[in-house]
Amino acid sequence: MLRTVKAMEGFAIGAKDGDIGEIADFIFDDKTWTIRYVVIDTGKWLSGRRVLVSPIVVGPADWENKRIPVLLNQEQVKNSPDINLNEELSQQDEIKYYDHFGWPYYWMGDDIWGPAAVPTELALEGIERQKMLSESINQSHLKSAQEVIDYSIKATDGDIGHVSDFIVDDVQWAIRHIVVDSRTWWPGKKVLVAPQWIAHVDWRNSNVYLNLSQNEIKTGPEFHPSDFKHNYDQELYGH
Repeated sequence: MLRTVKAMEGFAIGAKDGDIGEIADFIFDDKTWTIRYVVIDTGKWLSGRRVLVSPIVVGPADWENKRIPVLLNQEQVKNSPDINLNEELSQQDEIKYYDHFGWPYYWMGDDIWGPAAVPTELALEGIERQKMLSESINQSHLKSAQEVIDYSIKATDGDIGHVSDFIVDDVQWAIRHIVVDSRTWWPGKKVLVAPQWIAHVDWRNSNVYLNLSQNEIKTGPEFHPSDFKHNYDQELYGH
């Protein structure tokens, strides 16, 4: 099922033995445009500490009550590596996190989740963990969804607006669409673009460059947040 990132912000996160906090942010991989971590604000429970939860242990959401379960207990969350989330997450941080839980690395394999197609499979027994060699450590490609919201979006022939939200598949946790607020170019409208249409991102100057023209984007399906339909994939790629 497709969901927007903003719709999930503030959802309560429940461990097996009690709540651990609320969703504060999402961290995605800018190479595959996949959510790799949910950032949890633990509030009073851990004195405001923010912790990471991987989609590997995220269960089906209770959308009506705005709750998402995780297959961890509070002690596991409390003892997870204390990572400074005010700085860019490094691959060394990820190795520390994955080694703590004993999961296979998502970046070592041919699928979107390394040796698996969906993140929950990485928690299953029998999946081989590849040893991480020091020379294999690469530069991080992780970005905060909160920070990327409001980035400018530029077509091949001019500006079209800014990043307003992300639409996520809650099975693979892949970002399927970027919601573009085009009010400065097409007042009152929101349109969708797929990550595959991105030519490149200028992270330093907060600009996303597309390989489509303004007209190609304008004639695509309009996004209505209050009337979210789950056939946007078909409409967008059919266009």
